[in-house]
Amino acid sequence: MTFKASILTLYPQMFPGHLGQSLAGRALERGDWRLETVQIRDFARDRHRSVDDTPAGGGAGMVLKPDVLAAAVDAVSPPDDPRPRLLMSPRGRPLTQARVRDLAGGTGVVIVCGRFEGVDQRVIDRRDLEEVSIGDYVLSGGEPAALVLIDAIVRLLPGVMGNAQSAMSESFEDGLLEHPHYTRPQEWEGVAIPAVLLSGNHAAIEAWRRGEAERLTAERRPDLAPRKKRPPEG
Repeated sequence: MTFKASILTLYPQMFPGHLGQSLAGRALERGDWRLETVQIRDFARDRHRSVDDTPAGGGAGMVLKPDVLAAAVDAVSPPDDPRPRLLMSPRGRPLTQARVRDLAGGTGVVIVCGRFEGVDQRVIDRRDLEEVSIGDYVLSGGEPAALVLIDAIVRLLPGVMGNAQSAMSESFEDGLLEHPHYTRPQEWEGVAIPAVLLSGNHAAIEAWRRGEAERLTAERRPDLAPRKKRPPEG
């Protein structure tokens, strides 16, 4: 079954964006994955096609209405749809490579792109929307985050990347940041490629790469660094 991403948004013109280029774009043209955009405003019931209202209890901004958004979700994702329903939100669980790989192994995703101050909590609860964050910052809407999420997923789909092995050696796949890379010329601005990479000794090369990955992870992302096992007691 072809992977299908359904995007619920107030700005469908923002898609496919960069997903229409390079590997993802060629895969989309081949039919390796499908992209569907749905205009949330089409499900508004009043003559003004209102999709938001003032927050209960007061406060700044506006909130996406639950009846309108729920109608859009129901139209795209009926009860028998196995695809997870995701809401791009800065308060969601941080997106990880493990979660991306899990999503890539499914039949697709339904992604809600929030706007304004947020989404009425009732539709999040009643439609089982999983809140997902791509970082500790706030965007003007969920569309850029959705593009990031789909990009991360699509590149892992079968046939999208030319060399599937390259994905397995990237940052986060084994809990480490990726090691440094070098290519010709052998010397550039007085700096040479590390000799071990030119040695032809594959075991030594792998050991160097692992050591560099561990060093970079400890320096830049100590939260990812493997924890040392406690010595046995007694």
